[in-house]
This record gives sequence, C-alpha cells and structure tokens, in this order.
Amino acid sequence: MGVYGSFSGVVTAIQDFWDGADRPSGCTKLMTLTNRAGQTVNFVVLPDTYFIGHVMVRPGDAVTGFYDAAAPVPLIYPPQYAALVMARAVPGRRVAVDWFGPELISSEGSLVLNIGPATRVVLQNGQAFTGELGNRDLAVVYGPTTRSIPARTTPYQVVVLCSGV
Repeated sequence: MGVYGSFSGVVTAIQDFWDGADRPSGCTKLMTLTNRAGQTVNFVVLPDTYFIGHVMVRPGDAVTGFYDAAAPVPLIYPPQYAALVMARAVPGRRVAVDWFGPELISSEGSLVLNIGPATRVVLQNGQAFTGELGNRDLAVVYGPTTRSIPARTTPYQVVVLCSGV
C-alpha cells in the first residue's frame, strides 16, 4: 500500500541526471517544476517512471508528478523526489495515484471508482489487466465526478501499478 504525494507545476528545465557515474548516462533525467506560487521541485525521472498516455513532456508543459511520500529524500533545496508517475495537464482530465481498497475507495476516502464498460484497465506496459482491482495501487485517469462525499467517478482509464511503485 503506497502513500503518494504530488506536486503540480510548469516544467522549467529537463536535463540529464548525474547519478554518481563518471558522466550522466542519459537514461535518467532531472525535471524541474515551478508552480504559480513560485515553489520549485525537482523530479528524478527514471526509465521506469510511468507517463500517463506515454506522452513526451517538454519545458513549458504543465504537469503533475507523483512520488512515494514515505520514501527518504535528500535534505536539499529545492526538494528532490523520485518520480513514480507523471501526468501532463489536459483540460477536463484529472489524474489520481493512490491505493484503492476492496470497494475501490481511495486511501483517504475522497474518491470512489465505478468501473464502466468503456473504462480501459491496463498494466503500465499497456496490456490488459484481468485481475481484481481492489487493494491495489492505481493511477486513475478520470473526468467528471459527483458532488457527493466521497466523490464518485467512472474513470476513462485505470493503470494498475503492479510493480509496487
């Protein structure tokens, strides 16, 4: 069961990340985001970081990065997190990354998933997921929600994070 944090902002820089080798490998990137309040966060983007929709992110794009809130982080400024999931902002689309219990209620109890016939349920590699969705870490792409507490939605897509990101 993961505990996830997120940070949303505009990508201000993407550069190769130096991981202690003689030179950067080019496989790991450092992505800098700045939000409207001027706060900055660096995300270390590894080759297995999942990008919603497998999109290419560039400087100037508005994105949200999700990270393991329980993982240790270096005490530096700006904060630096290992990105688990990245989502480029798309009007009318929301993304949640969380652990969903047996009734498909998010860990903080604010979102309930109603899986519909049009909901794509896939693995990170794009292949169909055929197991039970409950009690798993999920990346959920959705639109409108009810105004109830908790909010209910029929997601467009559910990505099962089997690796325990």
